[in-house]
Amino acid sequence: MAFFLIILLTLMVPSSNAAWPPSPGYWPSSKFSSMSFYKGFYNLWGPSHQRADQNALTIWLDSTSGSGFKSVKPFRSGYFGASIKLQPGYTAGVITAFYLSNNEAHPGFHDEVDIEFLGTTFGKPYTLQTNVYIRGSGDGRIIGREMKFHLWFDPTKAFHHYAILWSPKEIIFLVDDVPIRRYPRKSATTFPLRPMWVYGSIWDASSWATEDGKYKADYRYQPFVAQYTNFKAGGCSAYAPARCHPVSASPFRSGGLTRQQYRAMRWVQRYHLVYDYCRDYKRDHSLTPECWS
Repeated sequence: MAFFLIILLTLMVPSSNAAWPPSPGYWPSSKFSSMSFYKGFYNLWGPSHQRADQNALTIWLDSTSGSGFKSVKPFRSGYFGASIKLQPGYTAGVITAFYLSNNEAHPGFHDEVDIEFLGTTFGKPYTLQTNVYIRGSGDGRIIGREMKFHLWFDPTKAFHHYAILWSPKEIIFLVDDVPIRRYPRKSATTFPLRPMWVYGSIWDASSWATEDGKYKADYRYQPFVAQYTNFKAGGCSAYAPARCHPVSASPFRSGGLTRQQYRAMRWVQRYHLVYDYCRDYKRDHSLTPECWS
């Protein structure tokens, strides 16, 4: 009887592989020192909705304003990360973002690489949206490259580290050093090559953020607060000499992911991916060659 009870209990306990990702075996964030907010960034908008000390930043959205910040200098490649903690409860319609962009330098024809947290309703998880957006809508069509995830942890309970690693041949999105997405360079027209700044923001995107706009921001629950700390930004700035070598997400100087990192990424995409633009057959993929294979 005891034997059968042990077997039953074993079957009832979730497999660790279905609860937490395998170790990636390599931790890019450990290669970069944390910086104070004031050393690397400044307020871009909504100064009355932003509070910073040397090591952390709090920004919030209410019915009067949101807030955003921007890096002091632009980069042409590098590792960009921050530890972020989100607000629990009803946050529908609210976007908390950490991203790269050159929108101010190339309005209407800009590049962007996004990590965006899409607000949610009571009892439902946040959606982490990653996106790569190249050269605006210069071809007459806005081409987003969204991949969305439900995380394997509650991002409102503690700080977790979110990062973008951008090199001349690939973009890798990481969560706590686990790669969740790799975007390869297939051509110069589908990859961001112009310098970009690092941004963060919180704002009202009720028209699309939560279930395609079904649920809007409800200011009875204001303020909506996001906390950032452990800022990291390292790589080749736009002002660095041409010999500046791009940073890597792996032990290989040439870049790329190890087999162990690929294994961790496959696990995330198997268990936690909820939308992939390449698998959305309603989309026009004629201008997304990275999907063709």
